Amino acid sequence: MIDIHCHILPGIDDGAKDMIEALALINLAVADGVTRIVVTPHLHFGRFNNYLSVIASSFLALQQAVDNEKIQVELAYAAEVRLDSEILSLLSRQQLPLYGNYNNQQFMLLEFPHSHIPAGSDVLVKHLLKQNITPVIAHPERNRDLLRSPDNIKAFVRLGCWFQATASSITGHFGEECQALSLSYIEQGFINIVASDAHNLKRRPPILSEARSKVIELFGEEKAQELFYDNAYDITDSMFER
Repeated sequence: MIDIHCHILPGIDDGAKDMIEALALINLAVADGVTRIVVTPHLHFGRFNNYLSVIASSFLALQQAVDNEKIQVELAYAAEVRLDSEILSLLSRQQLPLYGNYNNQQFMLLEFPHSHIPAGSDVLVKHLLKQNITPVIAHPERNRDLLRSPDNIKAFVRLGCWFQATASSITGHFGEECQALSLSYIEQGFINIVASDAHNLKRRPPILSEARSKVIELFGEEKAQELFYDNAYDITDSMFER
């Protein structure tokens, strides 16, 4: 499996608090069957100002620690970018932390506020798409607007966005409503990738296998392969080229 959304870089957001926890999270993910990890710290303007240089520096330290511990996993970095007009400034300076290249597109993990989808979100999405950047919208099944009005996702589906569900939503950790919506979105073909969104060892661990088993049970092995490996591989493989 490949995990393309997790908060494992130590001490720069609300994820791993230090290198010890970061390594423990990586070891847990590897034990669960993950072979590649894209770490995605929050880039939340005014709260977590994790610009590209900050992430790159933190990642180098993590990679060195993983190498020293001889943990068998491949690592790369991007960011979970909160929707904000500041994105346009970073885009113009080529400073957006992105996933890799696939089918002449780059991909970016984009986060809406949990409470709602802000007015004008579609305008920003359209601008990104014109720049050949496909937004991968994080955890739509946990957005309150979409929980109230699930069909509102279709406007972003029509634009060409991808969507990433949280593994623990599928297994019910975020409650019955989020679980039901995540499964409904998978059934309708809206979800492209499942990732852990891991933050810590106890409450938000980097476990994908339980959700994968649930997807196999309900939708079959082929769908699980697509959501937990194939699509993630496609949009991030260029990041792992050595």
